Amino acid sequence: MVKIVILPYVVCISILGILSLCGEESFAQTSVASVSGMVRSKNDKKAISFVSVTLRKEKDSAVVMATVTNEEGRYSFSKVLSGAYLLEISSVGFESSWQRLFVGSATEFLNLNPVELMPSTASLNEVVVSGKVSEVGAKLDRKSYALKDNLTQSGGSVLQAMQNLPGITVQEGRVQLRGSDKVTILVDGKQTAITGFGSQSGLENIPASAIERIEIINNPTAKFDANGSAGIINIIYKKTRKEGFDGKASLAAGLGSLWVRKENLPGIRPQYTMTPKINPGLKLNYRRKKVNFLFQGDYLYTETLNKNEFVTRYYDNGDTIQSQLKRNRNTHFITIKSGTDI
Repeated sequence: MVKIVILPYVVCISILGILSLCGEESFAQTSVASVSGMVRSKNDKKAISFVSVTLRKEKDSAVVMATVTNEEGRYSFSKVLSGAYLLEISSVGFESSWQRLFVGSATEFLNLNPVELMPSTASLNEVVVSGKVSEVGAKLDRKSYALKDNLTQSGGSVLQAMQNLPGITVQEGRVQLRGSDKVTILVDGKQTAITGFGSQSGLENIPASAIERIEIINNPTAKFDANGSAGIINIIYKKTRKEGFDGKASLAAGLGSLWVRKENLPGIRPQYTMTPKINPGLKLNYRRKKVNFLFQGDYLYTETLNKNEFVTRYYDNGDTIQSQLKRNRNTHFITIKSGTDI
């Protein structure tokens, strides 16, 4: 009787255990699912590729997974846990779409209905693209330096502007290129009397405001004069290419020597201070097809303290003599240029 009672009890326990294990296994298989779908345009119903698809939690919008559609406009997420989600779909040129999604445990594969995106329309304002020519240009045989937009070099003479260019020095009115005075200076590609050898002090009479750029040719070709063995400096005047009549008035001013380095000796007239620099200019131009008439005038006034030397002499008899050599200088330059270009 004991054996008959125990045997059914053991069999029942075994059957219950097997059923519970099967239930747990079936529940575990349906706790995750794969989600897939398709994205297309609402206008022409064509698939949209490379659309950003993001799966977020509905509770706090935290990102769970993200992907992009393939060339056929399809996307898929694998191993998505059961729960409530938000599906965000966005692409450039289309309005974004948000959809609620609930993933349950009834199936392992969830295929969503196609999502249709509406193309976005936006009107753009006029776009103006502006550019500026570089102040320094380089070619195979030369370098050019623009002066028209350089405020630090305007208002003075061409000779003063040239001193600020690399490789050029000026000593007692003589222009040197890389330490040599064997340099040829041209104006618009031509030699003039004010740019001859020996001294180029005549360049003080040309205002820098009238110059567009200065070209430095370190290795001149055979078409240039052989006397310029050190190089060639070509000064290019400004030219107007607009058809019709136009003009331009300009005014540049500056101050220098704002203090006195050493006070004058008694009886010496005052030193120049402030040293103002004034450079008004007027440019008129009339162009008709291939013929161009031009007039250009500039006035340059500067005050300079060229020399201010103090010398103290001591003699054997105990005498001491102090002397001062001072040179205030006013410069007035008027430049007028007129001509016709064909």
